[in-house]
Amino acid sequence: MAVSISPLVWGQGPKLFEIFIEPTCPFCARALLKLMPLLETVGPDQMTLQVHLYSQPWHLWSPVVIRAVTAAQLGTGGREQAWKALLAIGAHRTEFVMEEHCSGPNMNETPAGILGRIEKLAGLELAEAFRSLLVTQEIKRQARYGRQNGIHVTPTFMVNGLIDDRFSSGQSVEEWKELLG
Repeated sequence: MAVSISPLVWGQGPKLFEIFIEPTCPFCARALLKLMPLLETVGPDQMTLQVHLYSQPWHLWSPVVIRAVTAAQLGTGGREQAWKALLAIGAHRTEFVMEEHCSGPNMNETPAGILGRIEKLAGLELAEAFRSLLVTQEIKRQARYGRQNGIHVTPTFMVNGLIDDRFSSGQSVEEWKELLG
């Protein structure tokens, strides 16, 4: 059986709703919790939800966190494993950030330590997949896709391939549904 990266796509409807997230970002963590309720409210036959992982350099552990979630996408059940990791990181996001983006206890952390925390919180074994070339290739693909679309911050929302600044993580699921039309 070939190993591949499971895309973070749910639903199969004609309306494409894409979000670029960095799971340690407080605004992304808030938006993350609204994505599945939105899909359920709009209907998976009416909307396709695609989540893009997008590292933010001011969140210093962001590349390691993004790599861990991408590693969770490898193999059987990958999309669900990645979602589980995203929710675990979002629920404990402060454990993965620096104070003022440059100080605090995480200054003494290592990539292996960050990965271990994610594995424990999500109940997943990710260390082997974390080292996979497929993970590196997927991270590069995601970065190129974001750059080509002018993504600078997270969360950024796109509807049918175009950035839509009307969306905010502070809005309700009902407001998002209304904006989707």
